[in-house]
Amino acid sequence: MSPTVTAKRLLEEYGHTHAEEAGIQLRNTPAPLYQLLTLCVLCSVRIKADIAVAAAHELFKAGMRTPRAMAEAPWQDRVDALGRAHYRRYDESTANALGAGAELVLDRYRGDLRRLREEADGDPGQVRTLLREVPRIGPVGADIFCREAQGLWPELRPAFDERARHAAARLGLPKTPERLARLVDPEDLPRLAAALVRVELDKGAAADLRNAG
Repeated sequence: MSPTVTAKRLLEEYGHTHAEEAGIQLRNTPAPLYQLLTLCVLCSVRIKADIAVAAAHELFKAGMRTPRAMAEAPWQDRVDALGRAHYRRYDESTANALGAGAELVLDRYRGDLRRLREEADGDPGQVRTLLREVPRIGPVGADIFCREAQGLWPELRPAFDERARHAAARLGLPKTPERLARLVDPEDLPRLAAALVRVELDKGAAADLRNAG
């Protein structure tokens, strides 16, 4: 199976992003960008991705879709939303991190993460550095944000983290982000990156794709 065909199969079978799963209609506007940041906070601990996605659903369903709403929500409401998603062990500390992160976004960026982008001035490394100033966001959370937001912020392209590149190598695809990016249209880069990470975490999926070739 050629790299182009493999990439097409990845998009068809595994190309759903975490933002899509969390019900985030990702656009370059303040609320969806903040919702993506919230999802990245939730993914930044050792917890299954589906639980983090479910926790995002519960927070958004409870009205915590903007930094103002998150900051003003009672701490117990945040804890309860996380609990409904079975986001155990980290619920109280994450409730604290979400509140503190919302305050940071409000104070530093006036609730609009596009100002973070402006401050980074087109430097993807600086975007990651600024993201890591948000409580709980580490390298993994920053990578997830950039992976998902590269469809909106072209300067982040191509964003394929270590897990995505490792999966690509196992599937016989190019190993560098630049060559991987040539396999799909620019708007499909977030989906290809997400698919590769999903295959890296699901060894059976990688075997199925290799066998199909």
